[in-house]
Amino acid sequence: MAEEKRKGLGRGLAALLGEDAETPVVVHAPPRGVRTLPIEHLKPGKFQPRRRMDDAPIQELAKSIGAKGILQPILARKTGDAPDSYEIIAGERRWRAAQLAGLHEVPVVVKDLTDAEALEVALIENLQRQDLTPLEEAEGYKRLMEEFAHTQEKLAETVGKSRSHVANMMRLLALPEPVKDMLQSGELTAGHARALLTASDPVQLARLIASRGMSVREAERMAGAGVRKTAARKAPIKDADTRALESDLAAKLGLKVEIRHRGSQGGTLTVHYTMLEQLDDVIARLSRGGAAAKAGISPGPIGASSSGASSGKPPGRIAVTLRPVKPTGTG
Repeated sequence: MAEEKRKGLGRGLAALLGEDAETPVVVHAPPRGVRTLPIEHLKPGKFQPRRRMDDAPIQELAKSIGAKGILQPILARKTGDAPDSYEIIAGERRWRAAQLAGLHEVPVVVKDLTDAEALEVALIENLQRQDLTPLEEAEGYKRLMEEFAHTQEKLAETVGKSRSHVANMMRLLALPEPVKDMLQSGELTAGHARALLTASDPVQLARLIASRGMSVREAERMAGAGVRKTAARKAPIKDADTRALESDLAAKLGLKVEIRHRGSQGGTLTVHYTMLEQLDDVIARLSRGGAAAKAGISPGPIGASSSGASSGKPPGRIAVTLRPVKPTGTG
């Protein structure tokens, strides 16, 4: 079952590294192309998808390495810093544990990878090991899309996941920061977090879920009940197309998005943010290339502007008005 799961991860490491996907991993004999490098010639990679590395697992790994050595080589690529400098693509925990174990040299496979391939390999390697938190996985997807122009379809094919899985994971980035902190720490699961996406007050419900140890199904029921009450009191039910557009925009921006369409009168697109850096990013996107103006989108009033931020008021939301574009006659 584990072997089937490894082969199911899209193109996988074998395809990305130009190796035969059917070749089994050799554990005790050194794989082809392995070289031994001084441990100080390696440095952590800039494409490491993990936010943090806990000390306890690394110390346990160091004991194992001290007893049996490094069974799987570290994957790295050369850097332009110096002739003998290498950047770790996969295996940073092994490298750190080897230092704790007192090793002076480590086995390394050196590959010539582009930045996009390096991030793909780092992400897939961690997904295969199930080492990433849901947020780390989502942030890796977002980075591949934003920095290397991956579409959700290409991304799903690369990592061997469905497009809906990729979209659902990226939607987690739209959660409020307190909820994301609970997800990162393990107080909430990805299932809980997905339920909170529809909650009227996700932070309050997240704390309730954690304190009561609710199941995902219980969380979904509570979130759904809150949404039904809020919808009945404040707004009409949105059609499927509007909800799909909100979901796609939220996945692209990594922020909560609301669309209120008023037919021929236009409507509003609201982007919620919690940090000024997020506000700056959205404004930059709106300003870039004049694409927004060509599409008939003009910025409306912006909550928590620079003057509001300096006065100590918390960041709020951006309101962008969508005005219908009148068709021009061809004569």
